[in-house]
Amino acid sequence: MSEQNLRQLQHEMASHLRDPLNVAGPQDVERRRLKIYQDLIFNNIEGFISGAFPVLRELYSEEQWLNLMRKFVIQHESHSPYFLHISQEFLRFLENEYELGPNDPPFMLELAHYEWTELALDVSEEEEPANSDLLTMVDEALLDARPQLSPLAWPLSYQFPVHQIGPDFQPDTLPAENTFLVVYRQGEEVKFIQSNAVTVRLLLLLAEHDEKSLRDILLQLADEMQHPDPQQILTFALGLVRDLLSKNILY
Repeated sequence: MSEQNLRQLQHEMASHLRDPLNVAGPQDVERRRLKIYQDLIFNNIEGFISGAFPVLRELYSEEQWLNLMRKFVIQHESHSPYFLHISQEFLRFLENEYELGPNDPPFMLELAHYEWTELALDVSEEEEPANSDLLTMVDEALLDARPQLSPLAWPLSYQFPVHQIGPDFQPDTLPAENTFLVVYRQGEEVKFIQSNAVTVRLLLLLAEHDEKSLRDILLQLADEMQHPDPQQILTFALGLVRDLLSKNILY
């Protein structure tokens, strides 16, 4: 078989396996074998996504979920061949290609992102920082230090309270305020803390300006907030920073 014929056969096979109801398979491959390949590929992908997005899966009937999986398999062109990356490819599909239908909750994309975040941190190859020496510093020394945001800690903001969503709680209107979370890995466990806009902004500033001292970052934050007493921000933030250091969110 020539290289061109082989590529044509591979293309026909792949197109059929992605959409077996609408695309005919290669004529010289037994139908029974094609069905085995169809089921193997689809069931593996569906199983992996169901495992990565368990809360989202619970919100759909069996038929609705399988229809969503079929759309993903048919429409999305994955950029990675690894099964471990399927969850990220599914998230990209939801973000860039999928249009919400009548059976989809308005928080679908945010919930999917939150669940993917938990998985991404769980399998991340980044190393957890060692216990920080900054915890032992007196206040003035800590203010002059430069705490860093752990690569295994992600400050996040959502319109919906994604950490509370489940079959028994599915908000259909936007809450008055955003939900702020810090999702992080400590040891072998992925955890989260519910946070607020100021703390998330502090963590982002620390990540963006690793050359600045904690004092400079806090003064910048106070300026952004137009706080009348920056010293009050410095005093209050020290307790918060020590708590974040104890959780290895900062180091």
